[in-house]
Amino acid sequence: MSDSDLRRRPSALQYVRYCYGGRLPDSMRDWVRNDLAGKGAAGRMMRRVAVPAILVVAPFWLIPTTLDVHLSMTLPILIPFVYFSHALNKVWRRHMLQVHGLDPDLVDERRRQRDAHIHDAYIERYGPRSDSDPLRGPDV
Repeated sequence: MSDSDLRRRPSALQYVRYCYGGRLPDSMRDWVRNDLAGKGAAGRMMRRVAVPAILVVAPFWLIPTTLDVHLSMTLPILIPFVYFSHALNKVWRRHMLQVHGLDPDLVDERRRQRDAHIHDAYIERYGPRSDSDPLRGPDV
């Protein structure tokens, strides 16, 4: 194995490719897992989506006009980027985990750990759910 195969973090070029859908080497799976399912993963993904959006609207701010016109040119572009980056955040992170050969359910791992006491209290009070329940979600 070469020195680059043993790296724990991606190089700048690998990182840019990874941010927009590229696959990293298997030696970086721990880094990918932490990046996509660790603390702050949702915020990191939203910032990555914001970069191209800002690059698209930045030239509008070079046009000499009033603040109102600048805002009316850029906000209709930026607001949908924020909505869609938030709405599709888990979908994209699940996809990227799958691309890297990791379990897509890792996206919800932190939430399951955080809410484990709620599920335990439910089981104590009402008993465990039956496995035949068709409405049962994957996080329970």
